[in-house]
Amino acid sequence: MRAADRERAIVEEAIRFFAERGFEGQTRELAKRMGITHSAIYRHFPSKEALIERVYQEVYLSRWSPDWGAMIRDRSLSLEARLTRFYLDYVERVFEYNWVRIFVFSGMKSFGITSRYLDIVRREIIEPAAAELRFELKLPDAKAHSLSERETELFWGLHGRIFYLAIRKFIYETPIPSDLDAIVRDAVQTFMDGAKTTMPKLLASG
Repeated sequence: MRAADRERAIVEEAIRFFAERGFEGQTRELAKRMGITHSAIYRHFPSKEALIERVYQEVYLSRWSPDWGAMIRDRSLSLEARLTRFYLDYVERVFEYNWVRIFVFSGMKSFGITSRYLDIVRREIIEPAAAELRFELKLPDAKAHSLSERETELFWGLHGRIFYLAIRKFIYETPIPSDLDAIVRDAVQTFMDGAKTTMPKLLASG
């Protein structure tokens, strides 16, 4: 097998391996599972951490759409429409066994996958969406009056509500609704109905 093909095979099997076993799984066990020597892995990846970093790039960065940030900022659509489009696409891309399980396992170890990914979500989705809600409600501009923690937590709540469906399916292994599109639309609509009332109060109390 060519070196590039061997490296690709190691990464693909590592994704499945870590999704099943978590990051406690040892590279020696991974090598045995693949039918290769332990040293063969280290010819391509100098450490377990380097392999995990490659998994992060493959599983997370490759599924992040560069269009999502622009979608949230597109004022030709209502914010409700933008959030709905984003979460429909997000569910389509990330509600997948390996993605969800590696994300959760990473959160329990110190490899930084979860925190780095959530930083992207905060920067590209959460904070821009909170600023766009202010604009839509004709509230003070976020550049002149910084977003508060309570404002961004509203949007983290929406994000968590939708992602919890993936936790139920791939971590708890319990049934979830078959029509996720309808669930996403309901979640966003309910959120927007409440946020239109709550956001002005947050700014007034701040």
